[in-house]
Amino acid sequence: MYMPSTFHFSTIDQELLSTGTATRMLLACVLGGVIGLEREWRHKASGLRTNMLLCVGCAFFTLLSAVLAGESNPDKGRVASNIVQGIGFLGAGLILHTRDRVVGLTSAASIFVVASIGMACGAGLYVEATLVTAIVLIALLLVGSLEAQIGWKLYPLVYEVRGRDENTMFIAILSVLDRSGDRLNIVSRDSVATLQRVTFLIAANKKKHERLLAELRASDATDRVSVYRDYETE
Repeated sequence: MYMPSTFHFSTIDQELLSTGTATRMLLACVLGGVIGLEREWRHKASGLRTNMLLCVGCAFFTLLSAVLAGESNPDKGRVASNIVQGIGFLGAGLILHTRDRVVGLTSAASIFVVASIGMACGAGLYVEATLVTAIVLIALLLVGSLEAQIGWKLYPLVYEVRGRDENTMFIAILSVLDRSGDRLNIVSRDSVATLQRVTFLIAANKKKHERLLAELRASDATDRVSVYRDYETE
């Protein structure tokens, strides 16, 4: 089978390529890992290893695209151009549509950006890749927290209410939610001996969550009211 001469690399050629390749792959691994740590901390499906492998893979494909094309071929981005399509399929698998909401959009967007960071590392654009990584971390860590503090963003919390009498407990919950204009979206309900427990999800801003929590705890029909973070949210 005939193979183009550009695909035959001598030992010297491989050593020269590997000198620059190591730096690019290691930087891609580090930058992808930094974003992966943030995703892992938030208990997302695309965690540390996923982002590291994704970033390194995109960097290596970008490098191979130019190397395999050869010096005489102007089309050095043929392999790299298909990375965007592949990442699109991967990102689509992270987006989940439930009955009342869509989750995974931020995770899908983050791996799309991680892929671009890997491609920048593969192309030798170290400063640009590092800068984009810093911007992504600011967006993931600070912007979301700022939106929650200001009250712009509605975020869901899981409410767990416990009581002795199921009927009076549900009447109290419905009364509080009716005043706030929210629908009771039950996640689960069970009983332990004489203790009744119901778990439901409410999406609201910070002030509204604080008001709902205070009203539910003030009710005589509830023995204990706790809130938990919903890890499926972005």
